[in-house]
Amino acid sequence: GDILNDYLRTDGVWILTRNKQFYETNNEKECADKCEAERNFTCRAFLFTRKKLQCLTLAENAKMTVTFAITDTVLYEKRIYLMQCKRGIGTDYRGTEAKTQRGIPCQKWAEKIPHRPNYTPEKYPNAGLEENYCRNPDADESGPWCYTTDPAMRFDYCAIPECEDQVMHTGEGPTGECMQCNGEDYHGEVSRTESGLECQRWGVQEPHMHGFILKHYPEKDLKVNYCRNPDGELRPWCFTTNPNKRWEYCNIPRCTTPPPVSGLDSQCLSGKGEDYRGRIAVTKSGNACQHWSMQFPHKHGWIPDRYPCKGLEENYCRNPDGEKKPWCYTTSSSIRWEYCTIPPCDRTEQGIAGMNNVPVQVPLTEECYRGKGQSYRGTTSVTVSGKKCQAWSSMFPHRHIKTPDRFPDADLRDNYCRNPDGDSSPWCFTTDPNTIWEYCDLKRCDDHTQE
Repeated sequence: GDILNDYLRTDGVWILTRNKQFYETNNEKECADKCEAERNFTCRAFLFTRKKLQCLTLAENAKMTVTFAITDTVLYEKRIYLMQCKRGIGTDYRGTEAKTQRGIPCQKWAEKIPHRPNYTPEKYPNAGLEENYCRNPDADESGPWCYTTDPAMRFDYCAIPECEDQVMHTGEGPTGECMQCNGEDYHGEVSRTESGLECQRWGVQEPHMHGFILKHYPEKDLKVNYCRNPDGELRPWCFTTNPNKRWEYCNIPRCTTPPPVSGLDSQCLSGKGEDYRGRIAVTKSGNACQHWSMQFPHKHGWIPDRYPCKGLEENYCRNPDGEKKPWCYTTSSSIRWEYCTIPPCDRTEQGIAGMNNVPVQVPLTEECYRGKGQSYRGTTSVTVSGKKCQAWSSMFPHRHIKTPDRFPDADLRDNYCRNPDGDSSPWCFTTDPNTIWEYCDLKRCDDHTQE
């Protein structure tokens, strides 16, 4: 498999460490090879800078030292050194627990007082016998242990929790420890991330502030600190209790049984058309749709294999992200995406609903803004470079705090361009994972225009 799968990636983070080695490499994989081959110290992580193509192998990870933000830097941490839980008997445990189950501090593996050890770093160089951390160099059935600092007790076992991803109950469907689709309906009780970090409780704002308030997401089952997928991510996740790691995915296995059928797939437009499964494959202006499985002419993240229940077949118009209505990427290189024209299921009902959604005091489409655009309430949702705007209530692909509940007066509806924070003009987060935000494709109104 890919060597980078053994690492946890964090963008825009630098860590302070004394033990490091510089290398010139062409990409992250080459840097990972350098980390694997490092002989000057135990390589726990590496930093890669895209502009300089510079690789830094590190003896420490974010758990062990200070981190700070630097753009254009990617931190890759070896997952094995982040896990604070054990799998099986824990021979591969490389966490930092350093006291026994009775609370006695461990003796350093390299020291000979108060106990002369049989297991030393020199004799067992691959057993991870660093500092005084609990380890299992002899594959003891009872799990990780250490020599103790109590002269009366030579060694004792350590209280290392089991990794929860080992506990997989089968046959329980979407409410058990497996997930259907992207885990939007997952209601299990896994509460550790894929690297073993404990999840932060949804009802608290420490150590990470967030917008997933229980009362605003009553249907998302945000209980205790269980992994959930309230925002259409790839799979369930949670905020972590580690101040240096805001959030992380959880390791929930896919259910072996097929997802339950939720009624007939709609062939017409009902609501926002999220259940539309018809075969219209042309946009409202007549552009042919790009196949979802292709990355040309437009690169995107809506890959059918990643989102098995969104109906991303062929090049049919779909609404996988809660947009106003079904859309698609176009085959025109100059137009990234457009809405599609789907016949409504009930024209009368749709007409009434449409009228109710239009604010009385504002025309539906405002093509310009006044001042800094804080009063702009139009429906433009495209940036200056043609990127599609991310919905304000969504946390994908970018997590943020500009949520409708935090800015109730800013009219943060759907993915319309807005200016909630007094910037120079209306803007939005983009659906491009590589571009967090951009100003919108809007002009300032002529000052002489009558309000």
